Amino acid sequence: MLDENIQELLRWGWIVVAVFFFITEVFTAGFVLLCFGIGALGGALAAFLGAGLEWQLMVFIVVSAVSVVLARPFAARISRPGVQQIAGDRMLGKWAVVLQTVDLIANTGMVRVESEEWRAESLDGESLAVGEVVEVVGVAGVRLQVRAAPGAAHSARADSNETTESAA
Repeated sequence: MLDENIQELLRWGWIVVAVFFFITEVFTAGFVLLCFGIGALGGALAAFLGAGLEWQLMVFIVVSAVSVVLARPFAARISRPGVQQIAGDRMLGKWAVVLQTVDLIANTGMVRVESEEWRAESLDGESLAVGEVVEVVGVAGVRLQVRAAPGAAHSARADSNETTESAA
């Protein structure tokens, strides 16, 4: 009679342990506690099938270990560390069009990168005219540091001149 009560406690104890691991996994990273929860479910299954405590513990250990091994590639892919670029850093290396003359002496300059407009300064110290294509090479505070793009600047000027001439 006492042995039957202990077996019943073990069966439901494994379920409680599994639920505990599943709930605590929500608050942690790495999927390790999830694997122990799966192992506890394996222990519960062994208990419901009538296995002794030794076999239940063995099933728990083996199923947990297999779960960890199988979950590692998934966890590594999901939690891959990466640098999140923010603000102007995400503009580095992109092309921009000068909207307002970039002049170091007058302290003016505005460029458009993709659909965003940014204050800009010339990295080389040279003036950049409206319509020129420039490359974003740095960020200083809230200003993009730009330089004339080789070859692209002339084609942008030529395109804008052609548009102006055809309109006239």
